[in-house]
Amino acid sequence: MKPRPRSKRTLTEYTEGIFRGDRVLLGQAITLIESTLPDDQALAARLLSAISPKTGGAIRLGITGVPGVGKSTFIEVLGLYLIQQGKKVGVLTVDPSSPLTRGSILGDKTRMEELSKNPNSFIRPSSSGNALGGVAHKTREAMLLCEAAGFEVIIVETVGVGQSEVSVKNMVDFFLLLMLAGAGDELQGIKKGIMEMADAVAITKAEGDNFSRAQEARAEYQHALHLFPPGPSGWTPRVVTTSALTGEGIEGIWHIVEEHHRQTKTSGFLDSLRQQQNVEWFREYFKDALQADLQGHAPLKALRKTLERDVEAMKLSAQDAAQKLLEAYHQAIRGSKS
Repeated sequence: MKPRPRSKRTLTEYTEGIFRGDRVLLGQAITLIESTLPDDQALAARLLSAISPKTGGAIRLGITGVPGVGKSTFIEVLGLYLIQQGKKVGVLTVDPSSPLTRGSILGDKTRMEELSKNPNSFIRPSSSGNALGGVAHKTREAMLLCEAAGFEVIIVETVGVGQSEVSVKNMVDFFLLLMLAGAGDELQGIKKGIMEMADAVAITKAEGDNFSRAQEARAEYQHALHLFPPGPSGWTPRVVTTSALTGEGIEGIWHIVEEHHRQTKTSGFLDSLRQQQNVEWFREYFKDALQADLQGHAPLKALRKTLERDVEAMKLSAQDAAQKLLEAYHQAIRGSKS
């Protein structure tokens, strides 16, 4: 019997498949929520509402780092360790996109071959497209689907340092920054804001001839973190060394994540954080809904094109053009009510 095509699946099929941990259906559900087709968007909204009671139970871990730090290798080793501890691990990786096709160009899943084959893992590579913050547009929704499917740890890997990492910070519980040894006074160009967001910094590739340099880097970063004011959670960021090659430090990093989870849950900060994240999610949805409403209105769409040409020809300032479009939008709303 041939499987039913994705576009023909019902809400019940999606929901039941996700609740029983069907990885194929989970992948299809994520494809559904990433779709821009109106029918798919409507079904995706119903699906997210249906799975909502079974979300929120996972530890949400965001991981970022400088190019060459070995994020994928680190995540695979950490994921396999967690599976050995009896946990189910979901990994949402975000590849940079081709500026022409917007398609993913790296393919993280192929770099985590052993982890991807494990039945207690789920890896979903997505294109970052035009989304800011190094995460795909529907990463948050994909995370909720993974939680509903029973995955106890959700790892979100960002494209890398250099974009607005605030996006991933706003959807995870713990933010881990991976760094290389040899940073020196420059701290490898890492912005102060990213260091301030980190709940822990891990110096990778701490093995062989690089071990002593990793220890020196650890001291440098620990000193740098001490200069920052304490965060609202009351948590003191840690700096550790690790090696994905030998496995050294992997267990210790997870113990730090667990300690952070216990501390923030006991203090009530975790609940407060999740509430703030939900509000941020609402704001993003509303902004997207307004944009879609504007795009779907033919006269406004035509006016927008005209205004863009006027701005491009320097006949009109960007501020004045935006105000004209806003006024036309208000008139359209008033007209629809009359």
